Amino acid sequence: MNDRPVTEEAADPGGEQPIDPRAEIGEFLRGRRGRLRPQDVGLPSATRRNRRVPGLRREELAQLAGVSVAYLTRLEQGRGPNVSNEVIDALARALRLTDSEHAYLTHLVKCQRRKTRMPEQQHVRPAIRELLASMEGVPAYVSGWRSDILAWNRTAAALFGDWDAVPPRERNWARLLFLQPEHRRLFVDWKSRAADIVGGLRLHASCHPDDPQLSALVGELSVKSEEFRRMWAGHDVRENNFGVRSLRHPLVGDLTLSFETLPLSDGSEQSLTVHHAEPGSVSAENLRLLASWGADAAVPQSDLRRL
Repeated sequence: MNDRPVTEEAADPGGEQPIDPRAEIGEFLRGRRGRLRPQDVGLPSATRRNRRVPGLRREELAQLAGVSVAYLTRLEQGRGPNVSNEVIDALARALRLTDSEHAYLTHLVKCQRRKTRMPEQQHVRPAIRELLASMEGVPAYVSGWRSDILAWNRTAAALFGDWDAVPPRERNWARLLFLQPEHRRLFVDWKSRAADIVGGLRLHASCHPDDPQLSALVGELSVKSEEFRRMWAGHDVRENNFGVRSLRHPLVGDLTLSFETLPLSDGSEQSLTVHHAEPGSVSAENLRLLASWGADAAVPQSDLRRL
């Protein structure tokens, strides 16, 4: 198992602008307003020539949420006062937000007033490292708040690739998924996995707008990946902490694995992700083979690129 902390800094911020949670609130509200039509929320539909913009007008959202237009205008412009839970709930109902979107809006509003400087290095507790090593046959890894891959066990290396051969700065799910075709090909539903990562980065950015490494990561990926830039601009929120993933491993073929992502309760904003296969299934047998091969099954990055 490789459980060394990430010791190299992320890309030099290079003047990247910090992420402003006040601006995020406005962009999020305008985006969700734009995807609704009056008839979707029980309002009379208007002719196209009477509507200069798609979606709900600001006045219509204010009416549905029971707030003044002036109040909503200030909120969308990033000049809003402290927002109560009642107002957040009313906006969520009016905009037909999902549970994740409702939680995200609450997160944005509450975190815009909190400034916590995040450490440049992330360390995994020794007890967590020992836990990873003891989980034989179960792919498990610890990730940090910027989607950095901080520690993993032998079976995770066999499943996802030789992370030990990847420079510490590059051990990051966002960089691997958007910039490395070999990791992208491992996931049958790459788009869903990528959307989960982008949603997690947005959640972190809302509470830590002054994190220069995160700003640099978002800036780098926005320049290098059109897909990341489009997903980031969409302000879509998806917290996917459990479910099923389909992978296509170059040595054993297809695997269908359930996963659970568990936040660590030590204040580190790190999480433990564990995968397992249905007992008696082909995936379970393929996973058993990978676990028995251990590090020998971790396909070098150069070999993955030829697949």
